[in-house]
Amino acid sequence: MENFNIDTAVLIDLAINYGTKLLAAIVTLVIGLWIAGIITRVVKRLMERGKVDPSLCGFLSSMIAILLKVLVYITALGVLGIEMTSFVAILGAAGLAVGLALSGTLQNFAGGVMILLFKPFRVGDVIDAQGFIGSVKEIQIFVTILTTPDNKTIIIPNGPLSTSSMTNFSTQATRRVDWTFGIAYGDDLDKAYEVLDRLIAADERIHKDPAPFRALTALADSSVNIVVRCWVNASDYWPVYFNMNEQVYKTFDKEGLSIPFPQTDVHLFNEGGPLATISTVSAAPAGSAPANDSGDGS
Repeated sequence: MENFNIDTAVLIDLAINYGTKLLAAIVTLVIGLWIAGIITRVVKRLMERGKVDPSLCGFLSSMIAILLKVLVYITALGVLGIEMTSFVAILGAAGLAVGLALSGTLQNFAGGVMILLFKPFRVGDVIDAQGFIGSVKEIQIFVTILTTPDNKTIIIPNGPLSTSSMTNFSTQATRRVDWTFGIAYGDDLDKAYEVLDRLIAADERIHKDPAPFRALTALADSSVNIVVRCWVNASDYWPVYFNMNEQVYKTFDKEGLSIPFPQTDVHLFNEGGPLATISTVSAAPAGSAPANDSGDGS
């Protein structure tokens, strides 16, 4: 009977000690999960109000919910009296090992988060990045997908895309078109100006404000170069550029203005013999073209 009384006392003592801890752990778990749910919903609502990308919003909400739940479970186990120091250390070491193994992937993930948050470009924009030019088809967490003018699919990791320079051709409503036209030495410069002014005025897509600009830019080796700059709507950039090239080529010839191309004269003197002259002509006409950016097919 005495032994039974001792065992009963021990059981009661254990029940009081561990029962209190178990009750506290359950309360901690219930309240902790409730608070974690509230925090997750608040964060999600704030991201939705901030117009964060839906895919990023869902992904970050899930990550926050998982992290908060893990913290709640660890806290509840600690309240129960289970030693969590070693478990946390092992978990941290495992996290470090996984992070080192997936360093490139994590960099792309971080880059995707930055792109989706700050929106340097959007779906449909035409960009020049990482040596590729194309229209943004899709922005994912780890990669961005472009479609090139010749309908190729380019997949660019978000890590380098978010940390390197990029040109976005779609952010501005208007763009400046630049040409360089060459005429031969001896041609009438004022007449060339008059022809260019007439061609510019005939194209209604060219804006009057800012006013078109043209000037003599260089006395080159084989030509007198005239620079022309006009402002157009971004969507009219390539149609105006190609049309002006065609009109200048046709009109200069009719107006008696020649478009020269580089050439070199080599004079050979033969002692006691006649003078020999050899001319070499290159195939490239004077002038320059802007960089291709929006699918012109060239």
